[in-house]
Amino acid sequence: MLWFTEYYSGEGMDLKGTGLTIKVKNALTTKTPFQEILLLDTEDFGKMLVLDGAIQTTEKDEFIYHEMIVHPALFTLGRKPERVLVIGGGDGGTVREVIKHNPEKVELVEIDREVVEFAKRELPSISCALDDERVELIFDDGREYIKGKENLYDIIIVDCSDPIGPSRVLYEEEFYKDAFKALKDDGIFVTQSESPFAQNRVHKKVVKELQKVFSIVRPYFAFIPTYPSGMWSFTIGSKILDPLTVNPEKLLGKVSNLEKSAGKLKYYNSQIHYGAFAVPNFIYEEE
Repeated sequence: MLWFTEYYSGEGMDLKGTGLTIKVKNALTTKTPFQEILLLDTEDFGKMLVLDGAIQTTEKDEFIYHEMIVHPALFTLGRKPERVLVIGGGDGGTVREVIKHNPEKVELVEIDREVVEFAKRELPSISCALDDERVELIFDDGREYIKGKENLYDIIIVDCSDPIGPSRVLYEEEFYKDAFKALKDDGIFVTQSESPFAQNRVHKKVVKELQKVFSIVRPYFAFIPTYPSGMWSFTIGSKILDPLTVNPEKLLGKVSNLEKSAGKLKYYNSQIHYGAFAVPNFIYEEE
């Protein structure tokens, strides 16, 4: 029996002597021009995707991350999305949740083609929507792809890895400005924004940079067992729509309609929609 440990010691990590150790039954690995891909068959979390030593997703708890990066923004939009852009997220889980809202088109921009192909082969329950006819797979640098685009997207979702290497530029004000321009007037931007406990400095930087660009910025939180500290964050940036002003009765009806057509959600619900935006005191305390 093997054991895998993700050590929380990378750039931007506030925890330096901590990690997560998981029992592994077998492992499959490959190296791409961009990163090392490791697929672990674990005893407790099913198949686990690891990129450059950092856990990205597992069959057991992926629904939390993917539902929460998608549904708060999509339900805040309040209408059928026409065009959605997903940057990163090559495992396909974010696209799977977006498709439940019946968009006209989804563009997935992933820099590493082999991550997508790997997920299609090894993680079909997560990648199942990548072959949907409404989904366009674009293998490119998301930072470059969005430049120059204006008034195109209803939703932009950034499902990126930690701010190390190629992903670093997806955490900067200039990228957020380009995303702002690429959104329609009522469009919504959402990004994963790291652990407010384990990566507090990075999380606060994301929120601060977004506040320079968007008039409405709302960080929100979920609990994901295999992510550093178990506490994770996402942040919405919007020009005019506030997730906290969504009508509760209308939201309840829309969630019910989605579940009738696309199946029950496992984490997100209308109560979570509002409760996730409650901010613990420690996160934004001055250092």
